Amino acid sequence: MSYLPRLDAAMTADWPDADWPDLVAEFDRWGEAGRVATLWWRDDDAIAATPRLDDLLLLAGKAPVGLAVVPALARPDLAAALASAPAVAVLQHGWQHRNRAGDGRKSEYPGTRSASRVGAEVAAGRARLTALFGSRALCVFVPPWNRFAPELLPVLAGSGVTGLSTLASERLETLPAGLAALDVHVDVVDWKGGRGFVGIGAALGRLVGCLRAHRIDDPVRLGTSRGPVGILTHHLVMDRATAGLLASLTALIATHPGARWTSVTERLQ
Repeated sequence: MSYLPRLDAAMTADWPDADWPDLVAEFDRWGEAGRVATLWWRDDDAIAATPRLDDLLLLAGKAPVGLAVVPALARPDLAAALASAPAVAVLQHGWQHRNRAGDGRKSEYPGTRSASRVGAEVAAGRARLTALFGSRALCVFVPPWNRFAPELLPVLAGSGVTGLSTLASERLETLPAGLAALDVHVDVVDWKGGRGFVGIGAALGRLVGCLRAHRIDDPVRLGTSRGPVGILTHHLVMDRATAGLLASLTALIATHPGARWTSVTERLQ
């Protein structure tokens, strides 16, 4: 089994800016083809019940959200906060969200770590989340900073993990049997520009581009990413402009016959 880096993937693509009429037109094209565009929503770095988490849940409404929770830091009040949000699924966000890379890009799971230690952390994280959230905690692993060393992937598969969620440009070409890829494609945070909103033009441009690539099955743009288009948010840094985008997006999807949200549970079936 070989692991090859993905090239020309959605997150590195140079998508032209777009606006709301462009997104509506793309959904129209799906409908005209007798198809429905599917999107899914992942939000990262949950630890505790906070006003910003309340804002996220209010924005999402009935839309399903995969909430990536840091197991070692998760507090019981988070479970209580999610009790009234049945559409939220809990995903495993590493173990401590701690950078273990000696140099280069941040990663909790660089190739220098031992498989036995990683396996112990994955198991401890799953046990912690199951104790807090019960069946709401799914066997889906979200590595912090969306990076997980390819040589450690068999550890996930051998630990009962059934799904791996990273950025589309970071995921690897081949995954072990039994480990499904749940890519996200549109990160709405401008991490290099003050951690604010990337802007309507950039966010919708990437979303429209990814949807079109999925609709026409563009092999150059998609690589092996053939599932629903994933939206990535971080509620702890969500500003008013980001909230405005999400509010408009959820309202549009709720009323347009050419688009719908899909849940993590549905994707794993």
